[in-house]
Amino acid sequence: MRLPPLSLVLGGASSGKSAFAERMVRQCGLAKVYVATAEAHDGEMNEKIATHRAKRAGHGWRTIEAPHETVQALTQIEAGEVVLLDCVTFWLTNLMIDDGDWDEELEIMLDVLVQMRAPVVLVSNDVSGGVVPENALARAFQRAQGEVNQRLAAQADLVVHVTAGLPQILKGRPILDDVDEPW
Repeated sequence: MRLPPLSLVLGGASSGKSAFAERMVRQCGLAKVYVATAEAHDGEMNEKIATHRAKRAGHGWRTIEAPHETVQALTQIEAGEVVLLDCVTFWLTNLMIDDGDWDEELEIMLDVLVQMRAPVVLVSNDVSGGVVPENALARAFQRAQGEVNQRLAAQADLVVHVTAGLPQILKGRPILDDVDEPW
């Protein structure tokens, strides 16, 4: 499978979106780069990060840990590679916790994504299906995540929503060659 320049994989928490995105990247046949944005602030997150690392270990992934320098990490990707950025939600969370200007950072990211010489697959949480949170910070995050997803989807060539591990194409279409593993 050949990937378009920019793909966005959306889904709820534990929807299978990361596993699906990893499958997309593995199937394209390019050198795989994983840009990780999560930070471990507790034991549960430590375990989640360790599980993700273990799944990639020994399978040819180059990992860049970039919870705060995410856009800079994207500029290090070479032609002949494919990047999986997992995930936009943690990138946004990190910016908001640090009182960063996520709108300005998103503009910079969008500019970098347009100039990429390698395909990029972004993973992001879809937070639109839940109830309106009761606290101001959570509501601000929900609004920001919704806007980030909309702006990334507008830029993306392929947008896929994953529910229960099942992909649904919302925009574009994959470029399928002879692949062993169907979507």
